[in-house]
Amino acid sequence: MLRTILTVTGKPGLYKLVSNGRNMLIVEAIDATKKRLPIHGIDKVVSLGDIAMYTDSEEVPLWQVLENIKTKCEGSVCAISHKQATNEELADFCAEILPNYDRDRVYMSHVRKLIQWYNILVENGLTDFAPEEQPQTEE
Repeated sequence: MLRTILTVTGKPGLYKLVSNGRNMLIVEAIDATKKRLPIHGIDKVVSLGDIAMYTDSEEVPLWQVLENIKTKCEGSVCAISHKQATNEELADFCAEILPNYDRDRVYMSHVRKLIQWYNILVENGLTDFAPEEQPQTEE
């Protein structure tokens, strides 16, 4: 599911991939507006499936971090506000969901964005974060 959810640099929120053309993508906002817009080749687009968080030993895929938040928040919107929380509150929250996160490379702006993304996904009913299993082909 996270492969088709995109973040676009310079545009707030998250977008779902609808179609791709020659030199652009057609995306739909994941919010109440469901506004569709073209994203051209000059825009930086990243799939949530390609994002990971740094830990002291390895990188943890974003889907696993989102599952940890879902467990902590019991599947509902996160109680901590990504706009009003202090850096200490964000650091404590991140330590709860990912105890060994790399404190030097994970900035509090990353944690704010993580909480914002989680809330957007949950508010719009997108709560299945684990990657789909690819069917095994017999040889």
